[in-house]
Amino acid sequence: MDENNPILLSAAQARIITAALNLFARHGVGGTSLQMIADEIGVTKAAVYHQYKTKDEIVLAAAESELRRLAVVVEVAEHESSPRRARDSLIAGIVDLAIDRGRSAGTILSDPVIVGFFADHNAFRDVMQRLRHLLVGDDTAPQARVRTAMLIAAISGAVMHPFVTDLDDDVVRVELLRLARRFLALPA
Repeated sequence: MDENNPILLSAAQARIITAALNLFARHGVGGTSLQMIADEIGVTKAAVYHQYKTKDEIVLAAAESELRRLAVVVEVAEHESSPRRARDSLIAGIVDLAIDRGRSAGTILSDPVIVGFFADHNAFRDVMQRLRHLLVGDDTAPQARVRTAMLIAAISGAVMHPFVTDLDDDVVRVELLRLARRFLALPA
């Protein structure tokens, strides 16, 4: 897939990607088989193969799907009227993505197979640079990079943590927003 010109998914491909994302969140990429994906959507493995030739193609499509969702959050934040509003919009968007994905996006995006895929992915690096710029401005020092990584990891890790899985999404959202703003020294 050309990362500068993403292909629109057919309805069948979208169903496969949704099922794959759900299974990747529960079992990891390595623990998810094509048969499991087929069973999840009630089709044969041959039907899955008709849409995607390999499991790797499904993994890449799923990763790019999640990246597109994050890119939209970044783009919305970039159109805010001030750096403070942009940071607030970005943080809220990241928290909403983490919670909206059934608290599974962190698992997916931290899977070693997907991390390896994104290591040399230009679109991913671009979105991450834009995200970092919104959070810490032009600061490219190691401390700013670590702060950005820590915040993103904290949000994605917190929504999946056993301590909060029984809490209402709104309770988790409010607390994550409060803590993220505090972490970045933003007004509550």
